[in-house]
Amino acid sequence: MEIFLFILSALLIIVGSIGAVVPALPGPPLGYVGLLLLQLTDKVQFSTSFLVVWGIVVLAVTILDYLLPIWTTKKVGGSKAGINGSIIGMVVGIIFTPIGMILGTLLGAIIGEIIGGASGDKALKSGLATFVGTMLSIGIKLIVCVSLLMYYIIELF
Repeated sequence: MEIFLFILSALLIIVGSIGAVVPALPGPPLGYVGLLLLQLTDKVQFSTSFLVVWGIVVLAVTILDYLLPIWTTKKVGGSKAGINGSIIGMVVGIIFTPIGMILGTLLGAIIGEIIGGASGDKALKSGLATFVGTMLSIGIKLIVCVSLLMYYIIELF
């Protein structure tokens, strides 16, 4: 049973790390569940405060993931069309490598704003703000997920 928990925990943490970048996967929550499964083994015992702190961090990052792109977009007068465009652009861009994902996010936000009725300058400004918010969000999620992966590795080796 322990081997199953080690493997499932590793899979969740790895998929969680991928989910930090792929919009459809809840990266940090998956990684945290992987850490909790690791806690169920006899080999690893995290303290309660460690698990609570990481639970709070994961919850905060998950909320921030939704709010940060919206906040940066709204800060410059952007619309929901730009945010939705950035998400669509990111998903399409994933097919074309990480650079495609980054460019897809930016272009999707700009195109979304234009479709939403914004002028060229406003669409560019809003698109850049959405892009910055999305990239910051991804960066924060990656930091959390890589940290969870490091704790997994440290505890097992």
